[in-house]
Amino acid sequence: MDNLNNRSDYKKAREEKYKQESKERLSKILKKKIQTTMIGALSSIEDNFSFLWETADGKLTKDQQIIKDVYQKVRSEILDKGNNQARNIDAELAQYDVEWLRYSIKIPVIQPEKK
Repeated sequence: MDNLNNRSDYKKAREEKYKQESKERLSKILKKKIQTTMIGALSSIEDNFSFLWETADGKLTKDQQIIKDVYQKVRSEILDKGNNQARNIDAELAQYDVEWLRYSIKIPVIQPEKK
């Protein structure tokens, strides 16, 4: 009976550890997706609007400097808001049981016919 309890306790501990690791894995993936979205959005803004504040000689007019400063402020706000959401992921996931459904393949085993 004691051996049975040990197996049961071991199985429960293993399942809890697996759930915790699954939650951590999901958290890491979600944070990376938020980060990728933020950086991608900023990259699109820079690709399409950087001509407003970039010059060949590197000297900016007063208007260009104002536009660049506004962009830097917006960039900072986007990163701050995205990072806040990334930090909120762990608080949100704490309210859930998470279990990663691993990739699995079932291979049928066919017994050879006896002669």
